[in-house]
Amino acid sequence: MSKRIIQMITIVSACFALLWLIGLGWTMNEYYAAKPDKLDQATTTANKAENKKSLTVVALGDSLTRGTGDETGKGYAGDLLDEIKKRTNKPATLLNLGINGQRSDQLLQQIQQKEVQRQIASADILLITIGGNDLFRGGQGLVDYTTQTITVTEKKYLDNLSFIFQKIRQLNSNANVFMIGLYNPFIELKEGKAMSKVVRRWNYDTAELSANYPKIVFVPTFDLFELKVNDYLYSDKFHPNTKGYRLIAERVAALLTW
Repeated sequence: MSKRIIQMITIVSACFALLWLIGLGWTMNEYYAAKPDKLDQATTTANKAENKKSLTVVALGDSLTRGTGDETGKGYAGDLLDEIKKRTNKPATLLNLGINGQRSDQLLQQIQQKEVQRQIASADILLITIGGNDLFRGGQGLVDYTTQTITVTEKKYLDNLSFIFQKIRQLNSNANVFMIGLYNPFIELKEGKAMSKVVRRWNYDTAELSANYPKIVFVPTFDLFELKVNDYLYSDKFHPNTKGYRLIAERVAALLTW
């Protein structure tokens, strides 16, 4: 084989090698250029899944949590659930564990049940109404609201509530807890002014206790019913009606942040 032929074969081989290297470089560049897009797509998909995660609302307490007096059957908890769905565009579920007539000592017992504790632990939002039956005692509180009686009653209530808050925080440290304050359904009766003073003090002490725990927010309702109480009460003149519950739900919704 002549020297010239060998040179030509070498040149041709070098050209093929150069073309192969150029092709390899182009292929690798396309691969790594496309890879971030795939990662971005995967991240976006994960974010969408996270954004669509269902929210769980657990409601504890008495007949206000049950929604007694609301013709729609929703109560403030149901109204709030609708508002959460609308604001977050996420699926949300409500577990209503309220019991008509429940007092703070009975709620204390309820939250020690294993199934109730499991539900509390899984909640994103916890709602509580309690204390009305401790204070008003089915109307007996109107008759017997002396300073000494109220002091003893409130002390027991605050001790129970402190235990309840501690237990909730042990079970679930992340959920936002909304403690709904009391209104005075008897404000237009002759004892109404004296009872309003008692309710305001009761709410103040509840708010102070709530402030001792992270992510437990006291929600005042006294002012919502103060001026037109009969417009927002059910026919029993104690529980809220549909409009009254809606006012409470709107007050809680105003405190939600997403």
